[in-house]
Amino acid sequence: MDFCYDCMPGGPFPPPPCEMCGTTTDYFSQGLCQRCHPRSPHKVGSCKSCLAWGVYPQHNWMCWSCRWRATHYPKGVCNYCHRDTWIGDQGACRLCLEQARMLQEPGRALDLAGANKHGQQLFFANMRFQRNRTRRLKSANGWKTPGGWGRPGPPPKKLALTEWVQPVLIEVAPDPELLRQRALIENSELTRYCNAIVHEHAEQFGWSVRQRNDVIRSLRLLQTLRDSPTAKIRASDVLQLPRYDGNIVSTLDVLGAAGLLIDDRPRWIDTYFANKTSLLPQVMQEQLEVWVNVLIDGATTAPRQRSRDPLTVKVHIHAVVPAVTAWAEAGHQSLAEISPAQIRDVLPESGNPRALMERGLRSLFKVLKARKLVFQNPTRGMTTTRVNGNIPMPLDTALIREKLNSPHPVIALAVALVAFHALTAKQVSELLLTDIVDGRLNLAGRSIPLAAPVRERLTRWLDYRQSRWPNSQNPHLIIHQRSAPRMMAANRTYPWQQGGIRPQALREDRILAEAHATRGDARAISDLFGLSIAGTDRYIETIEHPDLTIGEDA
Repeated sequence: MDFCYDCMPGGPFPPPPCEMCGTTTDYFSQGLCQRCHPRSPHKVGSCKSCLAWGVYPQHNWMCWSCRWRATHYPKGVCNYCHRDTWIGDQGACRLCLEQARMLQEPGRALDLAGANKHGQQLFFANMRFQRNRTRRLKSANGWKTPGGWGRPGPPPKKLALTEWVQPVLIEVAPDPELLRQRALIENSELTRYCNAIVHEHAEQFGWSVRQRNDVIRSLRLLQTLRDSPTAKIRASDVLQLPRYDGNIVSTLDVLGAAGLLIDDRPRWIDTYFANKTSLLPQVMQEQLEVWVNVLIDGATTAPRQRSRDPLTVKVHIHAVVPAVTAWAEAGHQSLAEISPAQIRDVLPESGNPRALMERGLRSLFKVLKARKLVFQNPTRGMTTTRVNGNIPMPLDTALIREKLNSPHPVIALAVALVAFHALTAKQVSELLLTDIVDGRLNLAGRSIPLAAPVRERLTRWLDYRQSRWPNSQNPHLIIHQRSAPRMMAANRTYPWQQGGIRPQALREDRILAEAHATRGDARAISDLFGLSIAGTDRYIETIEHPDLTIGEDA
């Protein structure tokens, strides 16, 4: 047909109803409306990545969040739903990630496996998980203060606080809507006492009006949520604020400056340990907890031990938990029942998993034997497996050159610091503005003259930082939108995820090039990069490697 129903000769004629949904509006073609015809640009369908309903073919059947993920993450198989889609750093697709966020408890880490164990809750596209706008703060005329009707009044010179709090007999969650309404008119000594501190932080760290209102409103919410009008604020209560559209980090900063904060937040390593051992018998949990506390806090009694880095403790926990879980499934209730033969039975056959489990179990039973929680150390006398080392390999020069010339100043600077001076990702994130003086970087007792390309990119980043966050008081060199109005450092993954390059691989490439340029001068490499003897030998051993000597002069 060459004419629509409105333009047909003798018309206009009313179009027929849609054969699929029965609607009499938005007729498209072949007896179907715009939303039902497969070739219509307004046909509604599900996102091909996260299955959210409400996407259109002109956007390649993808919601806005998945379109962004497709440009930042590679395709792969999800570890939890096993679908072939775009996978983030946690090995999960967006559907599994949003399911875990939906069920996440305040102050707890994401439990991707547990949240997606029995399926996922689908949602509408471009609507879920958007940050709620903070309601505008208005003074109400329903209360009277020393300042008059509807006015906050002067702040108290001293805040009355008590250490004793009457425990709650029955925990009842407050009505969110009533709590939000009360926050709009709440005017207590707490909010008036913290008002000057909020404005001081806002001016010092360059807070926006919205962020300042977020903190003021969060303080009003906490006045209603805390146990009594004279009690200090627990950090665990602040973690509940997002469900009432409150703020966490900046509110904690204000309460800490006011001396009103009780920091009862669990450490992330404690949360990780609790999630890994929640299904073990009670006695095993207590024994493992003694061991983890010794690793984290150290021990001054025999056997004395220094505190370990939380990441090292995480590696030990990850290696030991499979063995302890196998013993618990076999019916054991305590680690005192474990024999050397049972340890050999649970060890992997070979490789790094076996070596890491041996080291973890040796540390575990050594601590338990010293604390007299087991009768004998079943790992005593057992030989340990050597950890398999890897050979550092060079990176593609074109990739490094591309990242050095990145249009983003922070990516270009971070890549230059690692490519020219072999800094670690931790060192880059913890660098202070005062660590660079007169073109020299002072790092861990070493004074490093910065290369000319590094100084050029440093100048470009400092100019961008000053124009982007002119009022930021953050002393760290690398900052982003979230850390600029605060004093904390950016995380170690920034800006490497956006840059698409691994800092460890880039660092190894730099040290490897220096090892070949100096023909294996161990002293020069160790002094230049601050490496240990074992770390230096790892690069010197590659001098005669056939894959790394191509093109070199004989």
